[in-house]
Order: sequence, then structure tokens, then C-alpha cells
Amino acid sequence: MQRGSDRLSRHRDDEMKHELQGLLRSGHPTRTAEWHDPEPAAEDDPEGWGGTVAPGRPGATLETVRLELARILGRGSFPATPPELAHALRHGNAPDVLVEAVEGLPPTERYATVQELARELTGTEEPE
Repeated sequence: MQRGSDRLSRHRDDEMKHELQGLLRSGHPTRTAEWHDPEPAAEDDPEGWGGTVAPGRPGATLETVRLELARILGRGSFPATPPELAHALRHGNAPDVLVEAVEGLPPTERYATVQELARELTGTEEPE
């Protein structure tokens, strides 16, 4: 018999897999009681909690897009062209809408900082 840090027996583990099989196949909650379902995001939750922060989406300001890009890319990704940045974003598991927005930029442009990239994506003018 295997002794380890398992809290449940092998039989109970198989039983739990069987219970979750409907949820995994259907992709939505299968319980009849609503209190078992996960709670959706509230209206006053921060943008990151309610969904993807991406250019063109409601609430996507220069600051929020820049923060999301900086969180995924980091300093080592710059200077770079949009195809290189899109590859780095995919490698960092960025949301598809953000990757597609970067792929939509002219491929010959070169961005030195995340600020330049965020300005281009959001269409924000450079402050004077």
C-alpha cells in the first residue's frame, strides 16, 4: 500500500473524478442548486477581475493596457517589432485579443518601450 501525503484513498479519488465528469464534458455548471455555482464578477470589480484588459474594450485606458503589457512582457522584450512582441506575448500566455492587437500593428515598426507600444495600441497622443 502506498503511503504518502494523499488525503483521500484511490477509490475516493476515482469517485470524485466520476462526479466531475459531467462538468468537465459540458463546460458549464451541472448542479441544480445555484449556491454551488461560481459567482460572476460584480459591476464594481476592477477591470482585470471582470475580463481581459485589451485595446478597444471598455475601460481599457493607456495605463491599464500598459500595465497588462508590462506584466507579461517585462524589460527584456524591448526594443522589438510587433511580430517579436506577439511571439513574446504568446509565450507569456497573454489573452488572444491582446496578441491580435499587437499583430495588427505595422510589422516594420520598432518599439523601444512598453509605453510606446501601449500608446500605439490605444491611439493615445504623446503628451507635450
